[in-house]
Amino acid sequence: MRALPALLNLGLTDTIGSVSLMAVPPLTFEHSVVITAAPGTVLSAFFDPKALGDWWNTVRSVTTPRPLGVYAVEWRSTPFSDQMLGTLGGVFYGTVMEFRPKKEFFLADAYWLPPQSEPFGPMALEVSCFVEGPATRLTVRQSGSEEGERWQRYYALISAGWTDSLESLKRYLERDQTSSNSE
Repeated sequence: MRALPALLNLGLTDTIGSVSLMAVPPLTFEHSVVITAAPGTVLSAFFDPKALGDWWNTVRSVTTPRPLGVYAVEWRSTPFSDQMLGTLGGVFYGTVMEFRPKKEFFLADAYWLPPQSEPFGPMALEVSCFVEGPATRLTVRQSGSEEGERWQRYYALISAGWTDSLESLKRYLERDQTSSNSE
């Protein structure tokens, strides 16, 4: 029985009696989008309060692009309520553990504090930028270590939310590129 935790940590399947046990991978969201903007411009949009308000609809933010920097964003409470999670909006915060200008950043100990329900966390958020032709490939990966119905619902919601937000970021940055080029 002592070997079971090691087997589960390796992602292997084991059978004890008639019960089959398999490690559950952490819930993860990962999405990439190609944006016609420089990598530094794309990464800066995650730390600039005005940009965050425009593309991510935040109402307030404190973001420090350096190791051990604060990363906190707040959204208004939604006028609707999710049956399982309650009102959406609230605060997402974490600690910037790694920041590489024009390349990537990594948040650890990230939590979402919804307005009316218990916090979600800890989680990790990884954001990376790679040059792809005349554009930048932005990849966002968010992962958590919990499981269960509540977490599955959370990841279903953030998957849709992140996908929409990253398209909004693309429109925001490409609109700025277009207006800069026309001047």
